[in-house]
Amino acid sequence: MTNSATTLLQEAQGAFLVAALYHFARLHRFADLRDPLQAVCDENGVKGTLLLAQEGVNGTIAGTEAGIAAVLAFLRAQPEFKDLEHKESRAVAMPFLRMKVRIKKEIVTMGVEDIDPLTIVGTYVEPKDWNALISDPETLVIDTRNDYETAIGTFRGALDPQTKTFREFPDWVKNSTGLHNKPKIAMYCTGGIRCEKATAFMKSQGFDEVYHLKGGILKYLEETPPQESLWEGACFVFDDRVSVTHGLGEGEHTLCHACRQPLTLEERASPVHEEGVACVHCHDTRTDEDRERYRQRQRQIELAKKRGSKHLGS
Repeated sequence: MTNSATTLLQEAQGAFLVAALYHFARLHRFADLRDPLQAVCDENGVKGTLLLAQEGVNGTIAGTEAGIAAVLAFLRAQPEFKDLEHKESRAVAMPFLRMKVRIKKEIVTMGVEDIDPLTIVGTYVEPKDWNALISDPETLVIDTRNDYETAIGTFRGALDPQTKTFREFPDWVKNSTGLHNKPKIAMYCTGGIRCEKATAFMKSQGFDEVYHLKGGILKYLEETPPQESLWEGACFVFDDRVSVTHGLGEGEHTLCHACRQPLTLEERASPVHEEGVACVHCHDTRTDEDRERYRQRQRQIELAKKRGSKHLGS
């Protein structure tokens, strides 16, 4: 494919390259990396969020091809991140408002001490082998994501813990009966990082055969033809695209700015839906004062759009 043809294809898919990444490492100098990493992102017009902690790096960023390449090159130049992998998709519009490099205690918050994916972790399963594993009647499939994510898409037959946050997952495991009824446990999440800790936790709880989808749902949707897929629905993503589908094309969902729940076309057609103010999920739980405050914010968002800018509170 010629350079011009490649450029046209990329423009059709979306002008911005989105890179999702994480890497567990012994990163004792994580605080010292914050400012240089922020500077590289800013200098190259890259936006998004990157988390640094003693256990590594995690985040999603968006920008031009050259901008993303510069940030990834900076990260891989660090000895701790030389083997860092990332997943790519595209966005029609810049899906982030700003660039934030944050220092955290954990790059994915489970809240359990001594869970270290560098020491113990489940067995990685490539997307091409995932269907066979989860179709095996001897396998229990567990979705490690939260309830608002599973609501818009999941693998057929998967067990949904219905957690509000990842911190609830360990208690769910400890309090659930029947998890030992099948010899194999197969787990998945959006990009793979939650399963690093979830499978490590399951191993610590005495589960022997624990597997997880390498690269997460994103890699599966990228590599698996729709006609062969066992995925149903869309995959929630933590940026302005809200969801992606097979081939990592942008989904139909938008986000309710009142309750942060993803909304389908049908839900947006509900008579109780008011853009930026209320939706079918939160209409009955908000006061009139809440809704008036949201209306004022929505007016500011719409004014910002007319000026060709983004309202930071949106």
